[in-house]
Amino acid sequence: MTKLIRWEPAREVMTLREAMDHLFDDAVTRPLSLRDGWSAPAVDMYQTDNEVVVKASIPGFKAEDVQINVTGEILTLRGEVKHEEEKQDKAWHLREQRWGSFERALALPTDVVADKAKAEFENGILTITLPKAEEVKPKTITVKAK
Repeated sequence: MTKLIRWEPAREVMTLREAMDHLFDDAVTRPLSLRDGWSAPAVDMYQTDNEVVVKASIPGFKAEDVQINVTGEILTLRGEVKHEEEKQDKAWHLREQRWGSFERALALPTDVVADKAKAEFENGILTITLPKAEEVKPKTITVKAK
């Protein structure tokens, strides 16, 4: 026999309200990057007259864990950190270390010469220096008086 339950709109509204409260609580109390493993790394990008510089914060990575590609006007950063083997003799109380992979694609503001790019990794900060293509570098034109 089927059990009938009387529909009460207030019950449905409370469920939605509770879900929204939970969503806001999570947004305030837990950083976005810790929710589902790795998120995209924080990036700063600027340009000078001669180059485009990208700095990405990827703590816990080694230089060999990171791959950088330039295709057209897109710079792609990829990385992966392997998960530590589980040890049976441990009783975890808190586990916030992140592992897994990330990928971040960035549109470059101008044409660059990818073959002459340089990348350095120090203290969890990856710095990529991409020289601008000659045709987009500013040109100085001297004015001659007649």
